[in-house]
Amino acid sequence: MPAPERIPSRSLTGVGTDTGTRADADRLALLAEGELTVLGQVRGASNAVLYCTVARDGEEATCVYKPVAGEQPLWDFPDGTLARREVAAYELSEATGWGLVPPTVLRDGPYGEGMCQLWIDAVPQDDEDGAAGEPPLLALVEDEEPGEGWKAVVRAEVGGGRTALLVHADDSRLRRLAVLDAVINNGDRKGGHLLPAPGGRLYGIDHGVTFNADDKLRTLLWGWAGEPLTAEAVEVVDRLGAELAPGTPLVTRLAELITEAEIEALRGRVAGLRASGRHPEPSGEWPSIPWPPV
Repeated sequence: MPAPERIPSRSLTGVGTDTGTRADADRLALLAEGELTVLGQVRGASNAVLYCTVARDGEEATCVYKPVAGEQPLWDFPDGTLARREVAAYELSEATGWGLVPPTVLRDGPYGEGMCQLWIDAVPQDDEDGAAGEPPLLALVEDEEPGEGWKAVVRAEVGGGRTALLVHADDSRLRRLAVLDAVINNGDRKGGHLLPAPGGRLYGIDHGVTFNADDKLRTLLWGWAGEPLTAEAVEVVDRLGAELAPGTPLVTRLAELITEAEIEALRGRVAGLRASGRHPEPSGEWPSIPWPPV
């Protein structure tokens, strides 16, 4: 695949995409049917991630296009399936009612079939120079325990024989995302996959390594491990259990994206959450923290 000119990062400002100003159906139609124009390639991704505009009937937005042809083989996932898993993650996110994944479709494009997802212009986070923005979601602290408003993840080496405690914000948006990740069996929830958006919304991106039938949950959002689910999460998990019954519209859509064995494993994870009523804990049989973590 020819390599387009590279662009800096996912937080690049596009052409004014605002996910709150267009109805979901219109956004999905634009992504699925609009003309894709590749502008550049996002750096640092292991698979091809192309930055594009998509235009249809006078409407235009920026988006990410990940062609199947640009996917690198993985030992534990079938080749050529990552784009479909990204779409399946969007379907599950929508089923929760939380809207944690940007609108995502499977479509043909300049380099063949791939995932196409609405671009999110992330709100900058507060920095050490005092520039105001979104409060940080992750931090390294030298204290033994997390401060108020933070949840501990793991103690990590930071160089020079020093260690620091990795913490994430005790944020209801992150907690919802932790539940979604447990449901979809996300094997790669990194800090760079968290996008605070205008209006206080938080999105998660990069869901290619999800829905494996084996336990693959790797995340930086372990701060609630073993704690009871919120009443809201219990209600969502109960609803998912019903929506994953054989023959439902959700299952019909998922059957076009993942295997029957993976759908059955999905049902099992939801049933497990319903039975325990708690956030999952690391199994100890698989590395629980993605690498690199950011």
